Amino acid sequence: MKTRTANAIVRYTRTDKAAPRRSGDTGGTGPFPLFPGEVLKQIVTQLKVVPANTALRLRAVLDFVEEGGSKRTAGDEWLFEGPGTYIPYKEVVVEETIRATVIKPNQAIKLRARKETLDRDGNPRVTGEEWLVKKIGAYLPGAYEEVVELVDAYVLTEKVALHMRATRTFTDRNGVTHRNGEEWLIKMEDTEAHIPDVYEEVVGVTNITTLTNRQYCVILDPVGSDGKPQLGQRKLVKGEKSFFLEPGERLEKGIQNVYVLGEDEGLIMKAIEEHTDPDTGASRQPGDRWMIRGPQEYVPSVEVEVVTKQKAIPLDENEGIYARDIKTGKVRSVCGSTYMLTQDEELWEKHLPPAVEDLLSQAKDPLADRSDRSRAVVSTKRDKTRVITFRVPHNAAVQIYDYKQKTARVMFGPDLVMLEPDEQFTQLSLSGGKPKRPNVIKALCLLLGPDFCTDIITIETSDHARLSLQLSYNWHFEVADKGSEKEASKIFSVPDFVGDACKAIASRIRGAVAGVQFDDFHKNSAKIIRASVFGIDDKGKVRDRFAFPANCLVITSIDIQSAEPVDQRTRDALQKSVQLAIEITTNSQEATARHEAERLEQKAKGALERQKITDEAEAERARKELLELQANSAAVESTGQAKAEAQSRAEAAKIEGQAAVEQAKLKAQASKIEAESELERLSGAREAETKFVREQNDLEIAKARDMATIETHKFKDMVDAIGSQTIQAIATAGPEMQVKLLKSLGLKSTLITDGSSPINLFNTAHGLIGALEAPPPANPSTS
Repeated sequence: MKTRTANAIVRYTRTDKAAPRRSGDTGGTGPFPLFPGEVLKQIVTQLKVVPANTALRLRAVLDFVEEGGSKRTAGDEWLFEGPGTYIPYKEVVVEETIRATVIKPNQAIKLRARKETLDRDGNPRVTGEEWLVKKIGAYLPGAYEEVVELVDAYVLTEKVALHMRATRTFTDRNGVTHRNGEEWLIKMEDTEAHIPDVYEEVVGVTNITTLTNRQYCVILDPVGSDGKPQLGQRKLVKGEKSFFLEPGERLEKGIQNVYVLGEDEGLIMKAIEEHTDPDTGASRQPGDRWMIRGPQEYVPSVEVEVVTKQKAIPLDENEGIYARDIKTGKVRSVCGSTYMLTQDEELWEKHLPPAVEDLLSQAKDPLADRSDRSRAVVSTKRDKTRVITFRVPHNAAVQIYDYKQKTARVMFGPDLVMLEPDEQFTQLSLSGGKPKRPNVIKALCLLLGPDFCTDIITIETSDHARLSLQLSYNWHFEVADKGSEKEASKIFSVPDFVGDACKAIASRIRGAVAGVQFDDFHKNSAKIIRASVFGIDDKGKVRDRFAFPANCLVITSIDIQSAEPVDQRTRDALQKSVQLAIEITTNSQEATARHEAERLEQKAKGALERQKITDEAEAERARKELLELQANSAAVESTGQAKAEAQSRAEAAKIEGQAAVEQAKLKAQASKIEAESELERLSGAREAETKFVREQNDLEIAKARDMATIETHKFKDMVDAIGSQTIQAIATAGPEMQVKLLKSLGLKSTLITDGSSPINLFNTAHGLIGALEAPPPANPSTS
């Protein structure tokens, strides 16, 4: 026999062919027995309490009729909405618990029909159909509805618009039909907050495009008045203006600034379409180029494009640029005035050989190979569109060759050379070093002198003594008429005048020295060399110059800086003779110096003896004064020492006594402080312990009191909740059921006892009859 409460239910199953119970047989609040053949399928289970805004989705597994008369077919689904207590049926299963979705302002819920049904507004929905519910509050989906998502509204402002796309053809809430794939904008003037429909897709958020009064833009594929994009067209929009780019529109080059042209600025324009210039009325064909000059503000139309912006180039009288005509290809130089390139001109770069570029960028005199080559050179990058200028130094010359006219010109310094487009410098490659080596010095200008150069040559005398001579030559160029191109060009007729001159001079010297003995050459080297180079006149005197008529070079003097034998034995013999002469001179100087040193030594000894005697007298006088002072110091020391010792002993005894007294006082104070602190600590510990025990006892008492109160209230609340009649029914349910069972068996009398209570056998018949009428005792057992 099973017992259940009012909030519980029991499922059971019959295993025989007895008559099934009705659906309501499992209800009730009283106990019930299991009939023969019945098996308990589910234990006693609490009924489900469905709160508000919650529902149970139920599904019928068998056909049945509800208590209200509603007929349910197997497979039907419906909701049991709260608040309420759900009493289940054996033909119904609970699929899931559905909770309501709260829809806030600017929100909507997207639903999808799982099966053909009617929504809560009575609208028919087909399987798979989706729709939105925008009503604010809690929404509980139906049995055949499922929540797809919660859709938030897009808040629109004056600076933001929504770019939408239709996923299928539909009509929006404003009555506008949108085709599948169509795109459009939703702005603030349409709605402040937009919730996308089920057939709308948010492509993105479009920001507003704002143009100031100094800006413009070109829109590609603009949307026409009919709302359709005009593919391939362009639209010019000038500021001051704010607008949204429609779907499909895009800016050609973004937001551009208006061209503000000054007096020295201009724009080169190019027509890309045939049109009539609104400013001048001129007809423009595609590909035409023209220039617009300032000062003015200019916004190009969609039929033209800006090729480049030109700015006037200010040029001094010593500055210039190379301009090339793009139609004819002719290059010219413009110098000395501010110039702006026209629409048919462009800057032209003049290229020079790398060696010439290096010499121009170094900005130094390449001929100065004596001291300037040790200095650091700062290179500057040349602007190749500027006219090449070169400052010819004083007493120098530069040759320039025009490859177009096949002519050359020579410029003498000081002067400024400006190259035309077809002109190039004549580069000089001169010998340098010691001895001279070709192609050492690279130069653009030729120094006219006077200057000098140094060379080392090897000669051989008639007696086969080989010598190495280091010679220095003074030279200069003599140009009779600098205004004559023929005379001026002579100085550049010899490419390497340094090497040519040194070779000619060395050849003459070797020829003259070859017929002279070494001793004669050693004694008369200067005369022999000068005579071999300059020659001897009719009077037998050596000339003072050696001229080269080919290039007007004149050698004025020769200096022999050194002459060293090349052969080692000759060098050793010459070195021995020189050393012997030096040794003789050195010995003579040593003897003179020795006599002078002896004289000075004797004089110094006499002065030293006199000084020694004087110092000894002074030392004796100082010793006497020292002894007197030592005696006085000893007397004072002995007297003061005894007095100081006595005073120090007395002071020490006094200090020891005071220290002992002070120490005794401090010890007494320390003992007192320790005793007081220990007493205070013990008192505090006892008080804290007593307080802790008292509070602990109070807590235990309060806890026991509260637990007793809780148990009392708990028992009282349980009794009140169950009810006195329910308790009575529970207590008497068992005996009454047994009495009824015995009656149904046809028993006329019976005796029921628990086996522990004594039985009164007096008046047995009366007791047996009364036992059938009175309720049995508690905890009975059948015997």
